Amino acid sequence: MFYDHQSIEKKWQNFWQENQTYKTDNTTDKPKYYVLDMFPYPSGAGLHVGHPLGYIASDIYARYKRHQGFNVLHPIGYDSFGLPAEQYAIQTGQHPAVTTEENITRYEQQMRRIGFSFDWSREVRTSDASYYKWTQWIFIQLFNSWYNQSTDKAEDIKELILHFEDHGTQGLSAVQNDALNFTAEEWKGASELDQQDILLNYRLAYRAETTVNWCPGLGTVLANDEVKDGKSERGNYPVFQKKMMQWSMRITAYSERLLQGLNNLDWPQPLKDAQEYWIGKSQGALVTFDVEDSEEKISVFTTRPDTIFGATFMVLAPENPMVKTLTIEGQKEEVENYIEQTSKKTERDRMADVKNVSGAFTGSYALNPFTNQEMPIYISDYVLMGYGTGAVMAVPAHDERDHRFAKKFDLTIVNVIENDNDIQEESFDSKDSVCVNSEFLNGLKYDDAKILIIGEIEKKNIGHGTTNYRQRDAIFSRQRYWGEPVPVYYKEGMPYTLPISALPLELPEVEKYLPTEDGDPPLGNAKTFGWDEANQKVVSTDLINNETIFPLELSTMPGWAGSSWYFLRYMDPNNEEVFTDKNLSDYWGQIDLYIGGSEHATGHLLYSRFWNMFMKDRGYINHDEPFKKLINQGMILGMSAFVLKYNPLFILEDGSGTISIADSGVFISKNIKDLFDRNWASLLDIKQRGIANENLSADEQMLYSTMLSLDKFASSKGYQGIDLNANAYLHSFQKIHVDVFLLKGGTDELDTDKFKSWRAEYADAEFILEDGKYITEREVEKMSKSKYNVVNPDDICDEFGADCLRLYEMFLGPLEQSKPWNTQGLSGVYGFLKKFYNLYYNGDDFEVSEDEPTKQEYKILHTLIKKVVFDIDHFSFNTSVSQFMIAVNELQKLKTNKRAILEPLAIIVSPYAPHIAEELWSKLGHADSIEFAPFPAFEEKYLVEDEFDYPVSFNGKMRFKLSLSASLSVPEIQEIALADNRTKEQLQGNYPKKVIIVPKKIINIVL
Repeated sequence: MFYDHQSIEKKWQNFWQENQTYKTDNTTDKPKYYVLDMFPYPSGAGLHVGHPLGYIASDIYARYKRHQGFNVLHPIGYDSFGLPAEQYAIQTGQHPAVTTEENITRYEQQMRRIGFSFDWSREVRTSDASYYKWTQWIFIQLFNSWYNQSTDKAEDIKELILHFEDHGTQGLSAVQNDALNFTAEEWKGASELDQQDILLNYRLAYRAETTVNWCPGLGTVLANDEVKDGKSERGNYPVFQKKMMQWSMRITAYSERLLQGLNNLDWPQPLKDAQEYWIGKSQGALVTFDVEDSEEKISVFTTRPDTIFGATFMVLAPENPMVKTLTIEGQKEEVENYIEQTSKKTERDRMADVKNVSGAFTGSYALNPFTNQEMPIYISDYVLMGYGTGAVMAVPAHDERDHRFAKKFDLTIVNVIENDNDIQEESFDSKDSVCVNSEFLNGLKYDDAKILIIGEIEKKNIGHGTTNYRQRDAIFSRQRYWGEPVPVYYKEGMPYTLPISALPLELPEVEKYLPTEDGDPPLGNAKTFGWDEANQKVVSTDLINNETIFPLELSTMPGWAGSSWYFLRYMDPNNEEVFTDKNLSDYWGQIDLYIGGSEHATGHLLYSRFWNMFMKDRGYINHDEPFKKLINQGMILGMSAFVLKYNPLFILEDGSGTISIADSGVFISKNIKDLFDRNWASLLDIKQRGIANENLSADEQMLYSTMLSLDKFASSKGYQGIDLNANAYLHSFQKIHVDVFLLKGGTDELDTDKFKSWRAEYADAEFILEDGKYITEREVEKMSKSKYNVVNPDDICDEFGADCLRLYEMFLGPLEQSKPWNTQGLSGVYGFLKKFYNLYYNGDDFEVSEDEPTKQEYKILHTLIKKVVFDIDHFSFNTSVSQFMIAVNELQKLKTNKRAILEPLAIIVSPYAPHIAEELWSKLGHADSIEFAPFPAFEEKYLVEDEFDYPVSFNGKMRFKLSLSASLSVPEIQEIALADNRTKEQLQGNYPKKVIIVPKKIINIVL
């Protein structure tokens, strides 16, 4: 029977959509299972075949869980705010909402075509006002919360105000920006403006001056992961470090909980390690150093207070506010130039650049509190303002960076840890050695020395032991248009949140998407973006400063805002009263399986965990962690194709120089180029022998012909009298990406006619072929449009079908590993689907027997069930596909057409290939979808062998096989074996010395 994948798949996709087959019920007695894919961003390019890998895996698991009787939540939505749509708007003038809608429509068409079992009725989009209303609501809850260290959780800001009214800051243990001290009377006597300013010091969403990655070319602040090598990833614009007033989220309050929470998560260890490193917990001491001839004091955090006797200089971060006051007049120019230079580097670049040493001397000196020695104060980009206090006590003998700095600036190096190194030439860091040159610490090991020195620091009242975290508070402002408006207005410069009744604060229309002439964010271009406090509504910006009309916040939220809680909205997406009904969040709880890329190891996952913990603290949900189990899928890589353009270098006959033709328009096939590389030293010899009509090998003949062609080309360009030498042949090949769809039939051969019409610049291209063909060079790379190696899943679905695509992507290899795409490999999987389909047919007739299957047929089925259940439970989808192929081949050989075999077989295959399974299920007489049919139960009895073929050996040499019942005892096996005529022939009337029998393995008779 012809397997018409196109009509079958279209039929069942329509059926699922019309019947809402995958719509999830919230009211059920079934156990729940929540399967989620990381929030996709709908780019204009649509999906390529690499994108569905994780979606296919999650879909298989969701379908499997439905078969097991679970109530499965498997939703989809779109992270639809973002910079790409805004940049397109700037370039074209088209509103980002239009671009985003077009992109989403394209994505949805492609995903529906691949047959994902999403509950489409729960779709959310972060750019819909009905969604970001609740993102704004969460922001307001964060703004109106503080972190109580005594209870170790976030609490309502009203509780903090009550504490201030009764006690001031006495007895307060709160996470804050600056340590404040005031009485209850001072609080009550403060103005409204001063009180609000104090509260900003404690709020979980707060506004403060922060060093950011500022990109003038894009007119916005960028996150660290949006910057590479000092340039923006989008547009490659320069990025600078700049201090700006920004909204921030106090994620640092949750550092320890985020760290400890990792212990209870079933996540890949490398991902946990990445989060642990990002949080960066370290224990040590906070120490304050006096500055010579100054009232200033410098506090540093150090993990090695036991080395303080070896601290010989200090280094401040260039952006440390103390730099300005500590820099003497004669050093100002040098320091300012260095600060300007550092501003062009991101923190990530500064952390990564461990070899280059640079800095500037401020001219001031600190005093070592234990040696009383002067410590020159420098600035350097290897010290970060975000870690510790933005200052370090440099111990060059025992820190590699400090040592390099000391060597460059000829600073003192003092050894304070026992070692055999030449400390002037190489630093030494160890926690196993004992202290030396450290007065009362001498002879003590690290642990004892650390305890003693912290005690002395506290006695001197110059510091204390403490724990520090590398993690910084998360910057929450973006100077962009296409993002969630921050629900804040300003009265006398102080931020106030809008009332909940005013939400959503919708994104206003603007005439242009660039910053204003005054440098304000794009929302500054809006004509209606003022807040009427008296009437509680948004009004014209012309009215701002009219008594009760105030300006609204012009920055928008970052891309991660909406994606930090979307998994909660899926539980109750249409609720207009609350972000999610608590009964539903209690029912669905944690995401049981979360699948997505490892690139989100820190940003998205940390922020989501932070918001989730906050929501738990405030009583809105009941679970601490959002994602119970997480799997990072690998990448499907593209097989790029390259042509080799010959750009010759001509040597002038008089030796006076060279002439280069940058664009020859001549393309040499890969194998010919390889011949040039291998024979470079003898190229001129081959050319001379060819001219002399000497015998040449096949390879040499190809080289000779090519050289003649290149000489002819040179002459055609008018370069008479110029010779082409061996070096030119070797060194002037340019690799150029070409679209993989210009290759013939998925091979490596280029369709030269298509190539010429592909781009105008190649219309007159000339080719030097091998055997009449142009063979491209191939290389595995990341799949992307820029490399022309993208394969569109629509094309695969047209030719092979969605089920084939799904099976093939799983068949490529383990889910977590990256693997190259090869379209040619689809034919084997397609062949399997045709075999599987035709098991149910006799010619063109659907024919399934009601007869009882044979033992062998049952064995094949239950071997498959056992394997597939194990594989799905362990996410080894590739080996399941292999087992499908084995089972179908075996059943085909037996000409199996029994319902008792083929009906469960359709269910087993359905999570992987749902369209074909639905079709066969329908043909089997079922009116309902196969989706909720119980998964076949494995029965061990079908794998128990009734008989076993024993190899019968004599003195260790096998002579024949004896088929015996598997239930026989050893004495019974021996009796039958010795009575066999073949045994008697071997014994020749003798009785064996020994008979060795291992049940279900061997019979060995020793003569």
